[in-house]
Amino acid sequence: MKEKEIEFANIKLSNSKPFVLFGGLNVLETKSLGLQVAETFKYVCEALDIQLVFKASFDKANRSSVASYRGPGLDEGLRWLDDIKKQCDVPIITDVHEIVQVKPVAEVADVIQLPAFLSRQTDLICAMAATGKVINIKKAQFLAPEEMAYIIEKFESLGNKKLILCERGSIFGYKNLIVDMLGFSVMKQSQYPVIFDVTHSLQQPGGRSGAADGRREQVANLAKAGLSQGLAGLFLEAHPNPNDALCDGPCALRLDCLHPFLNQMKEIDCLIKSQAFIDTA
Repeated sequence: MKEKEIEFANIKLSNSKPFVLFGGLNVLETKSLGLQVAETFKYVCEALDIQLVFKASFDKANRSSVASYRGPGLDEGLRWLDDIKKQCDVPIITDVHEIVQVKPVAEVADVIQLPAFLSRQTDLICAMAATGKVINIKKAQFLAPEEMAYIIEKFESLGNKKLILCERGSIFGYKNLIVDMLGFSVMKQSQYPVIFDVTHSLQQPGGRSGAADGRREQVANLAKAGLSQGLAGLFLEAHPNPNDALCDGPCALRLDCLHPFLNQMKEIDCLIKSQAFIDTA
């Protein structure tokens, strides 16, 4: 089966091409912060010749506590994202949680994200497939890699084959996630581009009172391991002051570390993709 290449916004995404960065904020806090982070990501990515898709959520519907910050909401959040897209000249990825969000999000986003916990919701998949947009499918923490085939089948049966598969860790007991490196090759058998959400794979769900904890000090270790598998992209969130972030700060990279971090990731990616495949079957 021939490797699939997904094209959007002058980006060609495949497992054999240089990795694309899906990077930005976990959730929009203010418009000015969104612009600051987008401008920093773009500046660093241009300096390192890495293609960028800017990521931020307008609403974090899946939060531990009712008191947790969720974001500016659909209408205002999409206005901010549209402004960021135009001012920074970057493609946008953002997630949806309800069917009614899909159509307005499709008018702004270049890639629509199907959240991990909702990745088997057939009605939501139908609405997303109908947009004809590129879809990033987050693998649920409770699914085995081979079970992504059934989600792919749903989208393909609805005529949408513009798919990206995203690993974000698997539940391992209570309050912990692990990443099975062999799972990447299983998902790559679909020939669709596979990306690695290294940020959320660092989570420790429920590790704090009413919120998730995280292990951002290990982000480089995990990202290097993931990119060693020959992936289409890396999904990364950063924040100028992670300790003050309104959501998932413990997993976010410090924004001032972005350049050295991505420089190392590019070196790893180039090395891996310069090597010939060894068939050990």
